[in-house]
Amino acid sequence: MEIKLENLTKTFPSRKKGDKDVVAVNNMNLTIPSGKLIGLLGPSGCGKSTTLYMLSGLESPTEGNIFFGNDNVTKLPPEKRGIGLVFQNYALYPHMTVEQNIMFPLTNMKVSKTEAKERAYEASKLVQIEGLLNRKPNELSGGQQQRVAIARALVKKPNVLLLDEPLSNLDARLRLQTREEIKKIQRETGVTTVFVTHDQEEAMSICDEMIVMKEGVVQQIGNPQEIYDNPRNLFVASFLGTPQINVFKGIVKEGKLYIGNEDVFDLNILDQEVFVSIRPEGFIYNENGRFSLSLDHIEVMGRDKSIIAKHDSFIGEKIRIIVNSDTKMNIEDKIRFDINPNKIFIFNDKTEERIDI
Repeated sequence: MEIKLENLTKTFPSRKKGDKDVVAVNNMNLTIPSGKLIGLLGPSGCGKSTTLYMLSGLESPTEGNIFFGNDNVTKLPPEKRGIGLVFQNYALYPHMTVEQNIMFPLTNMKVSKTEAKERAYEASKLVQIEGLLNRKPNELSGGQQQRVAIARALVKKPNVLLLDEPLSNLDARLRLQTREEIKKIQRETGVTTVFVTHDQEEAMSICDEMIVMKEGVVQQIGNPQEIYDNPRNLFVASFLGTPQINVFKGIVKEGKLYIGNEDVFDLNILDQEVFVSIRPEGFIYNENGRFSLSLDHIEVMGRDKSIIAKHDSFIGEKIRIIVNSDTKMNIEDKIRFDINPNKIFIFNDKTEERIDI
């Protein structure tokens, strides 16, 4: 099921008299392809959950339209949209068994008990909890409860599956396991899925495409690797990547990029002041390199070394550099690098838009 949003806007009235209304989603236009797993990604307050709630029908748009396929569903109630919805808090009924929780939407749809049981069992098999059908939610782990919630959403055979930060209440190991399961389930069912998260690693690992948002506005759309390798602006470059990208103040003079007093990189753009962003893996250790940094300390991470450094032109506290653990280094107060040309991005210092180099 293709999803299309046209001029979608949601404004909330201000809580304080005299303050401006809050624009949570601002004139969103996008198409979500049928059968894909799409991540809505951004920091808290960027409008991603509000977008999901408008897709579900739990919130009504202030302006704009929502299409599922050729059908305008903007004014339809949630139960008429053919959606499955999974919240971060699972929202299971504690007095019901797992089977009864999964069957609940079908009971409301007046599906016969025999068919409802069959469909509940099939949904439970899909998420690998068929052996837990007689248990109550309080007898399950957090990961198992989340699987019940997903099975309950899928049992209706929805056209669209909506997931609102579904992994945020799980520990790190369960998050990794469950996100792999979500991707597997989505591929097996082929249901168009919208996945809301603030965790960029989570989104990059399972989504076919990501929609990066900031303050209600879409910043960039694309597959995760494409956005990582070609960020459109400084916000996107800084938001994606662990560790975070390193940002410096720089200046371009006569085809050379200066950070501080050092000529660190050649590039063919107009002379100007810029922001320079370098991925942690974009530094190439070289005793005779063009860029010198003040060494703070080194952390050995097993397969990698994490070098923590300082520089007067750095925007932030400490620079983090990732090199292979077998990199041989002469440890001194100053340590020198060259820069991988595929891992450096230049941004306008006023608009913060990327400059092609």
